Amino acid sequence: MREMKLSRAFTLIEPGPVVLVTTCDAGKSNIMTISWTMVLGFTPIFALTTGSWNYSFAALRRTKECVIAIPTVDMLDRVVGIGTCSGADTDKFAKFGFTAVAGKAVNAPLLAECLANIECKVIDLIPRHDIVVLEGIAAHIDAMRKEKRMLHAVGDGTFIADGRKYDRRKMMAAKLPAGL
Repeated sequence: MREMKLSRAFTLIEPGPVVLVTTCDAGKSNIMTISWTMVLGFTPIFALTTGSWNYSFAALRRTKECVIAIPTVDMLDRVVGIGTCSGADTDKFAKFGFTAVAGKAVNAPLLAECLANIECKVIDLIPRHDIVVLEGIAAHIDAMRKEKRMLHAVGDGTFIADGRKYDRRKMMAAKLPAGL
């Protein structure tokens, strides 16, 4: 093995999938791209990293709600485009061709084109690390959607798409929650 720069170590374990997070504040909806996400166990509790550098962060803090939308590989250029402009001066729904759909539990819109959407409430903010902890309160999936491969950011401007699935549910049955 050869040594690599420690400053690039995050590219080895950058989490995924890349998600789109929608907010709605004072009647204005926005979308931001987030690649730093994680699940917190088998509960519908999630965390993401964002802060004041993202235009949507103020709405997230003020309204304490959002939608995590899961895009697929066929949306890569739109996902990157959303992450490289600001909602302060861009209507991202119009520019990138996303359809806002009303959710059942939050004011932030679902994204019709995405594979799945999770309506969330903010339950904790950890400012020291710019972590937002979310509780999922409703989930939606487009089971008819043909493209289901999710995107994973490497962190250096490159992406990996999900590939083949390997089923080991029988082997792991004792470790999985009932009904999964």
